[in-house]
Amino acid sequence: MWPQLKPFSARLIKHQGRPPETITLDGYAASHRAVREMKVDGLLLADTKVRSSKYLNNLIEQDHRNIKSRTNVMLGFKRFRNAAITISGIELMHRIRKGQFDFSALGIRSTASPAAWNTVLFN
Repeated sequence: MWPQLKPFSARLIKHQGRPPETITLDGYAASHRAVREMKVDGLLLADTKVRSSKYLNNLIEQDHRNIKSRTNVMLGFKRFRNAAITISGIELMHRIRKGQFDFSALGIRSTASPAAWNTVLFN
């Protein structure tokens, strides 16, 4: 079994604040075994649904294609901090555009990109 998978997943769940309702995994047997062990250990709820996707990596790469295409045209970043900030902004706009960003916590009604962007930046 991949030794870092279980501690990494436990840190991820702890950072998120609550265990996930569903987990989508690829066909790698060790990840399925780690989820079963996490259920036994009590890190995950027993009713957590585990889904398997044969082409999970393709879905993830397709989702990041837009972000990659925007960063490829940039000539390069001189500092890591600048790169991290710029890529975070591009990812945030991508999430806003896809409707994956939760606006209810911010208390705004307009989901137009400029209004959402200003609210996120200044809160």
